[in-house]
Amino acid sequence: MRKYFGTDGIRGRANGIITPDLALRVGQAAGLLFQRGDYRHRVVIGKDTRLSGYMIENALVAGFTSVGMDVLLLGPMPTPAVAMLTRSMRCDLGVMISASHNAYEDNGIKLFGPDGFKLSDDVELEIEAMIDSDLTRRLAGSATLGRAKRIESVHARYIEFAKRTLPRQVDLEGMRVVVDCANGAGYKVAPETLWELGAEVMSIGVEPNGFNINHEVGSTAPEALISKVRELRADVGIALDGDADRVLIVDEKGQKVDGDQLMGVVARSWKEDGRLAQPGVVATIMSNLGLERYLGDLGLDLVRTAVGDRYVLEHMRAHGFNLGGEQSGHIIMSDYTTTGDGLIAALQLLAVVKRLDKPVSEVCHCFEPLPQVLKNVRYKSGTPLQEATVIKAIEAGRERLGASGRLVIRPSGTEPVIRVMGEGDNSDLVNRVVDDVVDAVTQAASKAAA
Repeated sequence: MRKYFGTDGIRGRANGIITPDLALRVGQAAGLLFQRGDYRHRVVIGKDTRLSGYMIENALVAGFTSVGMDVLLLGPMPTPAVAMLTRSMRCDLGVMISASHNAYEDNGIKLFGPDGFKLSDDVELEIEAMIDSDLTRRLAGSATLGRAKRIESVHARYIEFAKRTLPRQVDLEGMRVVVDCANGAGYKVAPETLWELGAEVMSIGVEPNGFNINHEVGSTAPEALISKVRELRADVGIALDGDADRVLIVDEKGQKVDGDQLMGVVARSWKEDGRLAQPGVVATIMSNLGLERYLGDLGLDLVRTAVGDRYVLEHMRAHGFNLGGEQSGHIIMSDYTTTGDGLIAALQLLAVVKRLDKPVSEVCHCFEPLPQVLKNVRYKSGTPLQEATVIKAIEAGRERLGASGRLVIRPSGTEPVIRVMGEGDNSDLVNRVVDDVVDAVTQAASKAAA
């Protein structure tokens, strides 16, 4: 069992779970673990726009410098930009301060190795053990403490990097784009990138104040984007989340295009161009069965992993895939990035739209998703999924859905929530099965809390 790390770094209530003391100890532990040579070691730290980012950033700086690491502060930058810059700037470690799509009250710490990839479970366990140990005797001496400084040129570096992922002859001239940056980490770089590529850009969610990240904007709340696309008669809408590592697309009719559809579009295009490294796509257990059937008709496999873009990426690296992602919009294109990148995924989609010279609605709705229902059950304590009544309800639900559907139940890796997802050809049956399982989990959770 892991004490601090979840499916995507350490995450929780700012100044509750994510305290200055914890951040300092994370900095010390990770800083010591990644000192692997006799030279000045460096770490880059980026963050999103939450008020608590200032507090956590300063605590991390104290931790890293106290073990002799120099710190390069990036300010608000997308998570994938931090991953790219870690590798590009030859740093030993990268840190992103963000709770992604969560509300401003939460925050988190994501770590990247010198190769720009998220850390493995084993390395995170090593860091956890060091966090809880006494590191006093391993601190740097007075003459070998680290230094910290802010880097000003990183926005331009990332924008150029993103633009270079498109073929040289492709631009966005004549395309009217609305981009929603969720008042988060991409609020500067995303509109600028799209504009430099020739698009007519209208931006929303670009006025962060420390409290409004993901609030009624962004990929988890696309209503504002949908309304703006319709109002302005835009060609496409792009919604990022708080740390800009995932994306949701809105077509010119105001219809949502999720990560499954996006993967389907890119997979078909890359197959036709001979760009798929393997004949398939890596996704999670949450991706729609309609995507699996669509890819099968193209002669491609859909390989499923546990939920979390890190597990998608681990499978991609182990088996040579270069396209994968999650229904939620974490799209990984390993020819370009080492993690999900909402902006680059959007650019690759727009490149297909430009090449085909068709409306986004025609390009991006490549299969009809099966009816899918996802409900969350919040619990305070205990292990509801181990209750006999819950196990029985799950087994009965899977039997009722049979081979034409799926039932996926899993605890969230970032909050005390159990997610119940069902899908199948029969919408009424799916709803009944999910409701029965939710009722069983809710009763078990209430019993444990009593």
